[in-house]
Amino acid sequence: MYRRIRDLREDADLLQKDLAAYLKCSQVCYSYYEIGQRDIPTDVLIKLAGFYNTSIDYLLGLTDIKIPYERAGKQKNKPEP
Repeated sequence: MYRRIRDLREDADLLQKDLAAYLKCSQVCYSYYEIGQRDIPTDVLIKLAGFYNTSIDYLLGLTDIKIPYERAGKQKNKPEP
């Protein structure tokens, strides 16, 4: 997981301080997320998934599919009553 968030950040040509500002934490705190020194809280995972337009499962390494899941409550081609 930690490698994946670092790779996403680097692919976007961002610095740790950029993500830290977005997450409203210090650069040191964010660097600890990337090296696995600190567990990433659920709310931070949600923000990162939204920022990178991916799923939390992708961030956690549970899937290699980058595209996010469809949000709950949305249905495609919902039939008219």
